[in-house]
Parts: sequence; structure tokens; C-alpha cells
Amino acid sequence: MSNKDVEVIVKVPHRISGFFEIVDQLNGIKIQDPQLIGSRGAGFNINNFGITKITTQDPKDTSYSTCQIFINGIELNEKAETTHFIFNYLKQYFKKTSHLKIEHNFDLPVGCGYGASGSGALGTAYGIAALLKLKISDWEKGKIAHIAEVSNKTGLGTICGQLGGGLCILKEPGYPCISERIQHPSGLSVICGSFGMIHTKSILNDPRLNMNIKYAGRDALIKLLQNPSIHTFMNTSIEFVQKTLILDILQLTNTRELIEDLNKLNIIGASMNQLGRSVYAICKKRSEAKVLDVFDTYIPEIKITKSSIYEDKTINFMNKVA
Repeated sequence: MSNKDVEVIVKVPHRISGFFEIVDQLNGIKIQDPQLIGSRGAGFNINNFGITKITTQDPKDTSYSTCQIFINGIELNEKAETTHFIFNYLKQYFKKTSHLKIEHNFDLPVGCGYGASGSGALGTAYGIAALLKLKISDWEKGKIAHIAEVSNKTGLGTICGQLGGGLCILKEPGYPCISERIQHPSGLSVICGSFGMIHTKSILNDPRLNMNIKYAGRDALIKLLQNPSIHTFMNTSIEFVQKTLILDILQLTNTRELIEDLNKLNIIGASMNQLGRSVYAICKKRSEAKVLDVFDTYIPEIKITKSSIYEDKTINFMNKVA
């Protein structure tokens, strides 16, 4: 790092969505404004994080702004579509030509239903704004992150869910966010396991799944709003997976079997991360060992994480920018 280099580090929690309703039409007409596209649904932030480090660099060419983008140590640049979109969007606010290195490192696997793209999007929007002292509000930063996710089909409601915090319901689609927290017993454990990736873009582009998700997500939301509790959240999430037929359509045999095995236990419940070949179980501390025993039977195909619902603030700066 040269003497001129300055860096900012932003920590944003991962998030698991239990169910969602795609909202990309109004009265049968496709919505054109990405700010208004989104989802209704519910999910929760967890105690695992995406860390975004952004560093200013000495320019090779001062005539235009550039950025390098890394995800978990791999240089992707414009292939990191959501981050690259945010950088290009924010250039209109730059006071001078800037050259940035953006490094995302995630606790949990990317593309597996842990909201990594949302975590990285918020880290990028807030991080660049802080580093370059851009005069944009927190409201605007959230909007930019949401638009980037929707435009690149890496997410619909993840940003609003992460900003809503804890276990929350997304009551309306798009931005600004309209969410409601669900109170739940303290000290609950969340055990997660991932078999691999599902590309959100492929699901959003699949007409059959898209329609199934809209209907099943709407039904789930109605039930949860009638009785907003963690037990209702879990039950509606399980029903959502069944009604969408996503396990059948994508032939996710291991995911189905693991969910069924876990739901034989006396726990709050287990279901599939939206969207990933991943399973989460919510239980009391005393049931942790039994839940882990079930997950362990799927090793080595599965990567297991022990976590909890994260209730604290979403945007965390890990250093001070001069």
C-alpha cells in the first residue's frame, strides 16, 4: 500500500430467506423501473458476514476511473456484475478520477442462498461513499444496492431484508423497504448446510418456477401476517418449498432428504435456503447436538455452519476513514 492509499472495511451480515413472492408486474404489466421491482417474503440475518475492503490506488491513467473486483481472492472485475454496476452508478458522484480495489470475502459460500450478493452490494455502496466522501444519503446507498441486485438478477428482496434486520417480513416489494420485525425467543441456534450453488438468475428466468414462487409466496405471506411468529415463519417456509415444487423441478434429492430428516426432530423447523442447494434448521440450544448429528450424515457432500439470528445493526465499519 502506497502512502496515498486509503482503505475502508465494511461488515454486513449474511441473510437466509425462507420464502418470497416475486413482484415484477403490476396489473399484468411488467414493471420497468428496477427500484419498484422486488419481493414480498420473510427471512433473517445471521451471525456470519461479508467483509468488503475498498482501497484507493495510484492511477495508471488519470483520464477515467477504474476498479478491480475480487471475490474470495479471485479477480473477477466486470464479471462481478452487481459490484461493477454499483461502481459505475456511483461514478457520477465522484469529485475526481478514482481507482479502487474492491475485495469481498464471505464467511459463507456464494450462490448458496446466504445473501452474499446483498452483503457485497451494501458493503460496496456504503464503502465507496465513505471512502470517497460522496454526498449521498444512507437511503440512496440502499437504493443503489437494491437496483444493482434487481438489474443483475442476483436478488430481489435481499437488500431490504438485510436492512430490516433480525427475523423480518418484507411487506411490500421494491425500494424504499417496508418491513416488520418478528420477535422470537432469545438464544436460538441456526445450523446451516450447503450442497452447492443455485444461480438466482436461472430461477428468476424459469417461467414455471417463477409462477409457482409468485403463488406460493403470496399464500405464505398472508399466513405469516395473520400470526407473525417464528413458528409460523418456519411452517410457511416449509409449505412454500412444497408448493413451488422446486425440489422436484431442480432434482434436489439430498436437500429434500435432509429437510425431511431434520423435521423428524423436536425443533422449530428446517427448510431450504432461498435460493441455494442449502438447508437451515432453527432449534433451541439443547437440540443442537441432535441437529448436527443429522447434518453430519451428509458429510462430505455438505458444508456445515453453526450460527444464530443476528439482531444488531446491518452496516458495520471496521475502521475509520480519515
